[in-house]
Amino acid sequence: MPKGTNQKFKLYYLARIMVEKTDDEHMITMPEIKAALEAYGCTADRKSLYDDLEALRVLGIDVVGEKVGRNFYYHVGSKQFEIAELKLLVDAIQSSKFITEKKSNELIKKLTGMASTYEASQLKRQVVVQGRVKTMNESIYYCVDDVHRAIAENKKISFEYMKWNEEKNLIPRKEGSYVVSPWALTWDDENYYLIAYDEEAEKIKHFRVDKLKSVKVLETKRSGKEKFREFNLADYSKMSFGMYGGEPTKVKITFENNMAGVFIDRFGRDIAIHPSKKKGWSETAVDVAVSDQFFGWIFALGTSVKIVGPKEVVKRFKAELKERSRIYE
Repeated sequence: MPKGTNQKFKLYYLARIMVEKTDDEHMITMPEIKAALEAYGCTADRKSLYDDLEALRVLGIDVVGEKVGRNFYYHVGSKQFEIAELKLLVDAIQSSKFITEKKSNELIKKLTGMASTYEASQLKRQVVVQGRVKTMNESIYYCVDDVHRAIAENKKISFEYMKWNEEKNLIPRKEGSYVVSPWALTWDDENYYLIAYDEEAEKIKHFRVDKLKSVKVLETKRSGKEKFREFNLADYSKMSFGMYGGEPTKVKITFENNMAGVFIDRFGRDIAIHPSKKKGWSETAVDVAVSDQFFGWIFALGTSVKIVGPKEVVKRFKAELKERSRIYE
């Protein structure tokens, strides 16, 4: 029998039909497959389609055939991403502040192409983020790519570090460029951060990736390997509130027993919690970067939480409270 028309792309069209039009809940018959191929201007006989479906299985597409009643139906079983996994990825993209609105839509559109048309409709419901402030830095993706390249090639980078002014313009934080050794990227407090070694300051620092501008990969080799080896990113994230730096200090805090979950969620299950002298209260000692953001977190927890040590931290917190009270007089 002579071959049908448009055979060069037949396998591609067949794969597209099976992935887009079928899933565990939606199946199609052989006549429906032939009709869908004809819509692409491609004809095929039944025997060749059996061979093509087998070829798709060899290529890794899980084509399943089963008899239902008097008819035989086909559908794609397991896919590269299950619908629950795609929903999770869409949630992360939509809720992420460092991904722009435009790029969010582009990424989600690409993800929907990995599901059937029936499943794709479920991906459009996801997280409600109206009014969410997203970054306006479209170049963030190229910045991330340059940072990853520098890490892979063991090289330093230079960049301008920007901030907003009162006229809503991004301006450099200082004259000239920052030169650092990039060691990692982390997503914390809904933002993307560069973790790097500052050779001049002789310490590990973090920078908001969406505030980087004009990133350049330098020919100079990175430094700070030993410092980064000693650096525990998980502990640093727990210690730094909102990734704002401060002097690392072990702070003793007492709290009402019903607030225990707040501290476990923040610092992890490994923290030591002991009964306090005050009935119905407990206490813990945690490492934190003492900063205005830490004090703000304590203040937001209300009268159910109290800093009890060390004395200099208690004194500083009292002074902060007094100063805040003064500006409202």
